[in-house]
Amino acid sequence: MADFLVLGAGMVGVSSALALQARGHQVTIVDRTGAGRETSYGNAGMIQVEAAEPYALPRDMATLFKYALEISNDVTWKVNGALQMAPALCSYFCHSSPEKHAKISRVHSQLTFRSTADHEPLIRDSESEHLITHCGLVMLHRDEKEFEKASKKAEFLMKEYGVTSDIFDGKSYQQKEPALKKAPAGAVHYTQSWSCSSPGDLTKAYCDLFVKRGGRFVTGDASTLQHTVSGWQILTSDGELKVEQVVVALGPWSPELLKRFGYRIPMVYKRGYHGHFLAPKTLQRPFLDVANGVLAAPMVKGLRVTTGAALVPLNSAIDTSQLKRGVLALNEIIDLGEQVEEPQWMGTRPCMPDMLPLVGEAPNHKGLWFHFGHGHQGFTLGPTTSELLIQAIDGESSELLEALAPVNRL
Repeated sequence: MADFLVLGAGMVGVSSALALQARGHQVTIVDRTGAGRETSYGNAGMIQVEAAEPYALPRDMATLFKYALEISNDVTWKVNGALQMAPALCSYFCHSSPEKHAKISRVHSQLTFRSTADHEPLIRDSESEHLITHCGLVMLHRDEKEFEKASKKAEFLMKEYGVTSDIFDGKSYQQKEPALKKAPAGAVHYTQSWSCSSPGDLTKAYCDLFVKRGGRFVTGDASTLQHTVSGWQILTSDGELKVEQVVVALGPWSPELLKRFGYRIPMVYKRGYHGHFLAPKTLQRPFLDVANGVLAAPMVKGLRVTTGAALVPLNSAIDTSQLKRGVLALNEIIDLGEQVEEPQWMGTRPCMPDMLPLVGEAPNHKGLWFHFGHGHQGFTLGPTTSELLIQAIDGESSELLEALAPVNRL
């Protein structure tokens, strides 16, 4: 068996290490901080079976106009961010055509459908059941017409992908969710998704399981990675580490590292923020306030409010305006209570223009494996795409592997 290095200790990286370890490989995870402290720490904590169709870029002019003027709270942006991402955004727009998006969704749905089943043994073996609730995810609609569209969409998702849901009028759902101060127009409750009350802790628990099983975790700087005659080497806190093969699972930081090896990987960087609140009433289940682009979910630290997408460069300063707008809107329908004082978290979702993760061997380097670009679904899909990565490493082939392979997409 080979010696593997996994760069990145988020959900995707840790899941990669566990899957490699299960095949008998010697594996070392290298991260600049610790397990689950970056994007995997601050997401909405959902394992989203219902996310069969990845988020497409709207193509109707009315919605794009709202985005451009930031009338919608779903998306905010900066000029320098839009310019840097222009090629990726143009490609994203093209891949969002109805025909291409339908084809992409047929691939993506195969991943999300098995996500909870792939997480389940890791949750059990890491003794993390206390972090998981099998409560589903609710799409809360304030506008009657939008609710009608959402109801039809739910019926389509059931017919096309087997995604189950319950549909409620506003008053009926208010009875199921006592935390609501007033009835919405309606709600779609997707029943198969799971909620995690501390995604950072779950990722760390998976990493602790990896170490318990004989794996190695060290801190180090991914930018010191070098290609050698015999394989790969990197500088770590334990000194120079030499391995035969390396998996790049650095999420949004992956393209910058891979530039050094001649790869130009287009990516759309969607920054998100969260805040915790000491809500006097606990939500029965997480919900997305569709009209205002914020998701509210019960967490260990309080009620977490997570924002949509900010299209800004990776090194942009913190700007919580999107979070503040979402919080103001949420307070109209639930009592959020006092905000918890804590350092402001932000994280970036690494979105490929074709909305599918890159999983497989690098086109021009033997022993270099790509495992990133999961967009909004890294926390959901880490264990699932890790199993597919192992299949690729073992030399297997399938239509699904071909759809995710870097050689076919870069």
